[in-house]
This record gives sequence, structure tokens and C-alpha cells, in this order.
Amino acid sequence: MPVSVVRHSEVDVLIIGAGPAGLMCANALANARVNVRIIDKRVAKVTAGQADGISPRTIEVFQSYGIGERLIRESCQVHLAAFYNPSSTGGIELTNRAPDVTAPSARYPFELALHQGAIESIFLDSMEALGVSVERSTTPTSIEISQDENELMDPTSHPVRVALQKLDTSEGQPQEEIVHAKFVLGADGAHSWVRKNFDISMDGEQSDFIWGVLDMVPETDFPDVRNKSLIHSNYGSCLLVPREKERIRIYMQLADKDLINPATGRVDKERMGPEQLLEVARKSLHPYKLNPTNGISWWTLYIIGQRVASKFSIKNRVFIAGDACHTHSPKAGQGMNASMNDAHNIAWKIALVVRGWAGTSLLSTYESERRKYALDLIAFDKTFSTLFSGKPMTEQNSDGVSHEQFLKTFQTFGGFTSGIGVHYNPSVVVNDKNQELASGLVIGERVPPQKFLRAADAWPFELQDLLPSDFRFKLLVFVGDFSNQLQQARVESMVTDMQKPGSFLNLYATPGKSSVDSRFDVITISQGRKEVFDFLRLPTLLRSHWSKVFIDDIDVTGSFGGQGYSYYGVGLEGALVVVRPDGYVGAIAPLDRAEELDAYFASFMKIAV
Repeated sequence: MPVSVVRHSEVDVLIIGAGPAGLMCANALANARVNVRIIDKRVAKVTAGQADGISPRTIEVFQSYGIGERLIRESCQVHLAAFYNPSSTGGIELTNRAPDVTAPSARYPFELALHQGAIESIFLDSMEALGVSVERSTTPTSIEISQDENELMDPTSHPVRVALQKLDTSEGQPQEEIVHAKFVLGADGAHSWVRKNFDISMDGEQSDFIWGVLDMVPETDFPDVRNKSLIHSNYGSCLLVPREKERIRIYMQLADKDLINPATGRVDKERMGPEQLLEVARKSLHPYKLNPTNGISWWTLYIIGQRVASKFSIKNRVFIAGDACHTHSPKAGQGMNASMNDAHNIAWKIALVVRGWAGTSLLSTYESERRKYALDLIAFDKTFSTLFSGKPMTEQNSDGVSHEQFLKTFQTFGGFTSGIGVHYNPSVVVNDKNQELASGLVIGERVPPQKFLRAADAWPFELQDLLPSDFRFKLLVFVGDFSNQLQQARVESMVTDMQKPGSFLNLYATPGKSSVDSRFDVITISQGRKEVFDFLRLPTLLRSHWSKVFIDDIDVTGSFGGQGYSYYGVGLEGALVVVRPDGYVGAIAPLDRAEELDAYFASFMKIAV
């Protein structure tokens, strides 16, 4: 018999699992020109159901990768939330309508709803254009990390060994492959193979709440069918979400503990089907009618569990993301958003290490930043799920959940559920000094949107669009009023400091290239009026290209702009603001102490060789 040949290969990053988290990371790394492979045991991508809610911050992230416009075009926008409670006649009645997003600085003040398969297609098409596609029908069978500390500390080594099994190979083709990877990301869901292989515990608890989900195109007289509707009825709680192409999704609370298979502890879908779920939904929506026009397109059952992995990384070589490291209820639409933002956080850090731009210590900030977020999410989810699943307050049930209590919680956590209020604590990439120089650019939070005019042609630009996820640090130089001679002198002195050999711009430049190489992008924002401002008077360092200089002035129609300095809390003296590759503020320094940024970058960056 012929001896089967096992193929060996090397890769910078191997991603296991091609759901939203895995695809977000693969697309990001493909954009960074990192050698990445992504595998999935499934034969094909999701075609219906699964997750479907996109938060305002996640829309911003898609936009930063150049795929936001397609996401918005294909999705359903959700602007209003409607609240229903028991009526005196035994059904439900409208209590209130309120904005669905309560985050004042949201660039996109709405949520999007689009089924997971369509969201995955956006990533798949973007990746394919960059030469990366999902290797399907492929499953990992073993994973090992080298015990050699020298190898683990060497960013050029491949210390992770993963055996892959091809499930659909042609006869004569090798079924097994050994991949030697620099890094591995386990984005393989709530029952993560990667997590289990490293005995990482999921800490938390399973709740008593069982929920069912239905997708359909409805025939209904329910007046808020195109708004997100949060319904408390005497028959249980229900969440209705409008979707693309006239579809809706309904989440409903189920009380029957008999749905759980005692042998597995999981919900048994054999014990209830879509028709029974539809009846539960109809009871919750009474007196309104609800009929599917062409059947139920997707349905499922689940128990709410709130758990967080005890750790998100192993030796800074293997990482887990998404449902593999946190699970929670889908009521606030955080599951897919949390997963994709995990990937957005780890991708740039891995890319910088693979390129040799940063040391491996940078990778430790993934767990410290995203695990804290996951714990905060679980705390919120417990509060929100309990209120959502609780019995409504009525004359007969005075201990129930009041509408005022529920609405207050919904609005109080708006910054959190929108993703806008996510805050990262101090670390090597979050230096919380000098906040007073730019009070509106909160260190550890994403840069809020604001329009500025390009100095060369008065073309208005959204600042977020000048901060794409291209794996460069952006240095926002607020030069103040450059027509003031004293301020000019301060700016020119700062530029002199920045041109010294020990300055971060020179220290981390690629040999043989200009001082501002691909690690940094310098964007200058001046006060001034478009009619008289001459950007060519600025020092050359601050205008590497005519498209890199902006003024804080009102646009030619007089409609917007001109408030950027005050909105960001930047004074006449200006400020230096470092924006991380993921769009979060990393550090702030005064113009006359630019060397503080030298220390910031020295804590994690490596000198180019």
C-alpha cells in the first residue's frame, strides 16, 4: 500500500472558524498584507438566520475597512424603538416610542439589521479581492505550542503546530496537513475546539430563560412592525426586529422547562417546532394579527447563558475571540458586534508584530482590553435580560417590571449597547496623561466623528474617514491658529524636535525611506478661514501631501463645520493626538513636549532594521 504523505506548511496566522469574528480578522489581516489562512469545517457559509444586528460603532468599523457603504445599502436601518405593555383589555398597547440609539456622538445614529450570511458575504468578497478565501470542509485535529521560551519570544518563529483534516479531498490527495503558524486565532464559536484544547474555563452561569426565534415576512396589523419593538405581555416577553427585504425577526420567551434535554442540558429542538413558536408569538402580540406570508424562513431555540472565558490568550501565540470567549443573550444585539470588535482589536496588533514593527508585549493588551469589555457586557446583559424576561408590572402584579424602569435601563446603557462608549484602560497603548488638552478626544475611546475642510480645496471630510484601518498610527497635529506668530514659533519648534534622530518618526522609520513611513500618517488640523488660509506656509513635515492638511472652518454652504476644536476640547495652544490603528485615542501630548510621544511608542514599538 502507498504511504500517505503528510504535507507541512508555514503561515503567519491561522484562523479557525469562518463566522463573523474569524472573517473580520481574516479580512483585516488580508488588508494588512499578512499571510493568513482561514479554515471552517462547514461546507458552505450561513445562508439564513443566525445573528443579524449591527451596532453604530460596528458600522464605523466596517466603514474604516472600506466596506461600510455596502453594509448600509443591503441592511435595514432601525431608528425607533417601540415599547408595548399589557392593556386593560388583556392584550398589549403602545406605551412609548424612543430613539433606538441613545449615543449622542454616534456617526450613524441607528442600528442595522441584516442576516449573518449577507454580512459574511461582505467579508468574503472583500477578502477574495485580496487573494484570501475560506478553506471549507477542513477541521483541526490537534494543536500544540512550543515550550521553548526563546522560540516563543522570537516573533519570526512558527511555534504553533496545528494538524488539519481535509474532509472532502479527492482520491490520492493528502487528507492531513501540518500547519506551522506564528499565531492562531480560535474564532470557532461557543463550543470552541481551540478553547477546550487548552482547558480554558468558561466562567459564569446558565439562566433559567429559554427563548425561541422566528424569521419571516409577515402579514400583520401590528403598527410597529418596522420598528424595533420591546413587548411585555401577560403571556411573556417578545422582541420584534425589522429586517431587510420586508422580513422581521421575533424573539420570544418560553416558560416550558420540558424543552430541555436532561441528558445534555441543552434545548431539544425536537420538543417544539416553528408552528408552536408562532403561536407563542401570536399570544404575546394579541390583539394584533401575525401571519407568515411564505412560511418560516428560519427558527431556533436556546437558553440564555452568561459566561466569559478565564483567559483569551495562551502565551500570546494562540487567541480566542467572539463566542469562543464570551456568551450572552442576544436581546441587546451585542453578540456579533462584540465578536467582530474582538477581531478588530487583535488584528492590528498581530499585524504589527508580524511586520516586525512591535514587540510581542503589545499582544497582551488584547486580553486586558477585550476581557474587561466582555465582563462589562455580561454585567449589562444580566440586568437587561432579567428586566426583559421579567413579568410586567400590572395591577395584579405590583412587583413586576415597570415601563419606566425598563426604558431607563434601555437609555442608560445606550452608550454601551451602541459600542460608542467602550473604554480601554491604561496600558502600553493607552497613556492617559494630558487629557485636559483635548477633553473631547477621550483617551482609550474611539475618535468621535467631526467634519473638517481640506485646506487645499475646501472639500469637507469626516475625520473618521481620515483614520482608515490601514494599520498605521495617525498623528493628529492640532496646530491652533497658525496665523499667530507666537503659535507659529511653537509649531516650528515642535517640528524641529520631531525631526531629531531620536524622535519616534525617525526612530521607527524604515531605512532608506522618508521620515514619515508607513507606520505613521501625519494629519494637520489648523484653525483658520478657507478664504485666506495658505497651507503651504506650514512646515513640510506637517504637509507631506496637499491632502493631509485640514482647517476647522464652516463649509461653503454654511451648513456645517467650524466647531471641531471646541467639540474636541482643544485650545488655542493646540495638541498632538495619537490615534491607534483601530481608531481609538492612544495618547495626547502638548506641542512643546513631543518627546512624551517618544516614550509612548518606545513602550511597544521596535526599531526598524
